[in-house]
Amino acid sequence: MLRPPFSPSNHHRAAISALLFLVVVGLAWAGPAKTPADKPECVVAIGDVHGDFDDFVTILQRAGLIDPQHHWTGDQTTLVQVGDLLDRGPKPREVMDLLISLEKEAPKAGGRVVSLLGNHEMMNLMGDLRYVTTENYASFADENSEERRRSGYQQYVKWRSTHAQLLAELPQPMELTEAEWMARHPVGFIEHREAFSPNGSYGKWLREHSAVAKIGEVIFLHGGIHPNLAHLKLDTINAHIRDEIKAFDSAKQDLLDQKMILPFFTLQEISGAVQAELTAERKSRVPSDEQRQARLVRFLGNGDWLSVRVDGPLWFRGYDQWSEEEGTAQIGKVLESYNATRIVVGHTVQKSGRMRIRFNNKVFLIDTGMLSTYYPGGRPSALEIRGGTKFTAKYMDQQVVLIEPAGLSLRNGAPD
Repeated sequence: MLRPPFSPSNHHRAAISALLFLVVVGLAWAGPAKTPADKPECVVAIGDVHGDFDDFVTILQRAGLIDPQHHWTGDQTTLVQVGDLLDRGPKPREVMDLLISLEKEAPKAGGRVVSLLGNHEMMNLMGDLRYVTTENYASFADENSEERRRSGYQQYVKWRSTHAQLLAELPQPMELTEAEWMARHPVGFIEHREAFSPNGSYGKWLREHSAVAKIGEVIFLHGGIHPNLAHLKLDTINAHIRDEIKAFDSAKQDLLDQKMILPFFTLQEISGAVQAELTAERKSRVPSDEQRQARLVRFLGNGDWLSVRVDGPLWFRGYDQWSEEEGTAQIGKVLESYNATRIVVGHTVQKSGRMRIRFNNKVFLIDTGMLSTYYPGGRPSALEIRGGTKFTAKYMDQQVVLIEPAGLSLRNGAPD
């Protein structure tokens, strides 16, 4: 017997709708959906470390990201470090080695580590070594360092003997005696420069890093985005800085191939040699290679590069220096350009040793002077962002809720 096609009544339709509703609700309560990689449930941002490995480990543990053996315990958390791992402090290698390890471990648990470039990373890549200490160099030394150092001095003596015309035009004379050279090239110096070269262990790693990242609706970087640069997309800023690093590496290799410089020359020595070479060529009666001279002139213009300029993303301090009135107007334009709600930066140490929020809670200054032996009153800290709406400053002795979603109580200064 054939049955007629089923035609649900209004009562049946209502029952089916109710059943579908219950199924949807049940799925929703079965467990949280996997968070997209670009909008994690929890983000922890840490400011400038400056070689302070011990305090870096302590604050990572305080934030629940590593165990006593320094292995990742942060599950699906995203850790963002906004640059300046290096210089001043005693253990830059340990800091970098730890981040390299966590970058590999975190994804296995569904987490992520985002390590951004700071101005000190850029300085080390280019050979601007003003803030590298003797202790920093020594951490790169091994049993063959003294031999490499003597060999380096012999290379320098040979270089001097074949560059009399260039030396005569140097704006500042190079050291003349062995003692002077050794004083400027302490144990581990040669190895340090090799480690940060394009093929060096840390050089290759740092060259893979970006300058700026947007996670959810929050932008993270070292210094800040000047309003005049807000027309550039974030990907464009990152690409521009990568291109400048490649341009520097290429120019330095070209100078090495021409035997104009030595591999361990600092940025100051390279620039001096290039300027002297240009001056010597212009005084010479030999016809000059115009293309070669143009390349040398372009190299000397690296001070205007985006990665080096004081208003560039690695060096800008306006978010700390602006008045509230000026900053509120300016930061609104920047955020609008990137469809973002907030910006998190390091670079400028907050003298109070506490994070500072500015411009109607739009900018977070999180460099609290972790290296307290250099920054009196400084201390380690971490900014925890949950769900993109709750912002909490974590210190070793307390945590301070900076922003909570509407409707929740605000409880600042809660001790553990």
